[in-house]
Amino acid sequence: MSSNPQVLPLAEPLPLECGGQLDGVQIAYHTYGTLNEARDNVIWACHALTANADVLSWWPGLFGAGDYFDPADWFIVCANVLGSCYGSTGPLTPVAPRHKPLYAAFPRLTVRDLVAAHEQLRQHLGLTKIHTVIGGSLGGQQAVEWAIAQPAVFEHLVLLATNAQHSPWGIAFNEAQRLAIQADCTYAGGGPEGGQLGLRAARAIALLSYRSYEAYGRSQAEADDELPTFHRASSYQQYQGDKLTARFNAYSYVTLSHIMDAHHVGRGRGGVAAALGRVQARTLVLGITSDVLFPPAEQQLLARHIPGAMYAEMESGYGHDGFLIETAQIAHFLERFYVQTFAH
Repeated sequence: MSSNPQVLPLAEPLPLECGGQLDGVQIAYHTYGTLNEARDNVIWACHALTANADVLSWWPGLFGAGDYFDPADWFIVCANVLGSCYGSTGPLTPVAPRHKPLYAAFPRLTVRDLVAAHEQLRQHLGLTKIHTVIGGSLGGQQAVEWAIAQPAVFEHLVLLATNAQHSPWGIAFNEAQRLAIQADCTYAGGGPEGGQLGLRAARAIALLSYRSYEAYGRSQAEADDELPTFHRASSYQQYQGDKLTARFNAYSYVTLSHIMDAHHVGRGRGGVAAALGRVQARTLVLGITSDVLFPPAEQQLLARHIPGAMYAEMESGYGHDGFLIETAQIAHFLERFYVQTFAH
């Protein structure tokens, strides 16, 4: 089993949906396990906003030794998306030797650009069929877009806490975070550390959409009735902001949030319903009861228009983050889904 990151440089510039092209593109990716003789044991995991290509590190309980997707049984691929800061080309990547990174001037990307890059990686790896492509949130947006663009490639599609088109509510949350970042006077100046204080505030805003009222009530309530010098919920927001700024950068965060905002599978395809109707993969769509960022109605829409899709809801108090936490429930629904698929 290999978990060492690998890098694929693309031979040609990547045309972008918004116009222009991205030169010198490289894609960082991990593989785990062994491709079997029939080459039919491929699981492709698409990561969320600030995650990386090492899926075993951020989806434990679902991916890993002894977990549902065990590298002993599956050949697992996870690639870092363009615009990120974990090895694939992004705002902090020099555009050419001896050139500075583009920082805030990095071009606007869309989910279709992410798919186009990873499609080249799939072809490079010689994977003609993918048993299952799975993703939540931004990863789910990528997975459904890919299943529409290349319907014959994917046998199974698993979508968690995601949508067919990013909502005005989701876009508003992202814009509030970008405003916080851009209010940091260091953001406009560029440099690897630009906008980090703004990013810290942005993460605090984002957490309000990732979790739920109940989750904060359970974990951040004061222990007694005494007047606190500092509220637990305040400390938690600061702690989470510090955690993200230690591992991520503001320019990638802005880039990736714009990618989410532009997500619309129906663009140029006759609308959302017509686009989803192109999916050929057997599909499982999972919603989360307490998700305020991607509410269950968005997953129900996906299931309604993807032919033969199975829909289920996870009971969780963790909100949107439940797709990373409720791995036992996810595994349960996957078991039911695959049994139904084989019976079909």
